This record gives sequence, structure tokens and C-alpha cells, in this order.
Amino acid sequence: MGTIYLLYIVTMEDLKKKAMTETDKEIVFSKAIKAGKRIYYVDVRKNKKDDMFLAITESKKIISSEGNAPAVSFEKHKIFLYKEDFEKFLEGLHEAIKFIDNNQHNENVLTNKNEENTPDHSSDIKIDIDF
Repeated sequence: MGTIYLLYIVTMEDLKKKAMTETDKEIVFSKAIKAGKRIYYVDVRKNKKDDMFLAITESKKIISSEGNAPAVSFEKHKIFLYKEDFEKFLEGLHEAIKFIDNNQHNENVLTNKNEENTPDHSSDIKIDIDF
């Protein structure tokens, strides 16, 4: 019996189409926001129906020191936000930021007032003599 060889040529377009149908998400805009050890990605994606939505990804670099060579990995968390939810999401986000701004300021004021009212004993002389 002879061997039958099947030759299948895959083009880049074929790969793109396959990737689109498998993931159902084409990135049409992307913005990376670096913040310390974290990077936030805000991606605008399209689904099969050409509807756009947001994909927000938090990526945090994790270094685990096992042995001589530390291993580097990334912990990722995703949020998918759809157009019909934008307004509610923004309202909630603004409300949460406003709460933090108001309460963080109040905590700092209270902490500073308590520090001002607390007597400073750092200059007191203390002597401890054992006989």
C-alpha cells in the first residue's frame, strides 16, 4: 500500500477568520495604563454582529522566588462591559470615587487633628537606673 499525503495550505486570512470565530472578539482600539506593578488594558472589541463592547483587564506581575531562578507570571482579571450598561457603570464608578475622595480626606483630617492634640513626649528624658 502506498502512503497518501494530504497538503492543506493555510493562509493568514484563514487563521484570522478562525481566530475571529473562536474568540468572537476583534480588538478595534486598545489603551494600556501602567500603574505600579499593575497594567490596566482598556480594549474596545467587536463581536460577530459588529457590536462593540469594553474589555477591561487588570494584569499584575507576580514574581515567585523558587530556587535560584525566580519565576515570573501574570495574574489577570477581566471585566466585560456592554453598551447598555455604560451609563449605570459610570454612575456607580463616579459615586465610588466621590465616596473615596470625601472619606479619605475626612480620615486624613481626623488623623492630623489627633496628632496635633496628642502631646509630643519624644523630647522627654527617661532614666532607668538599677542598683
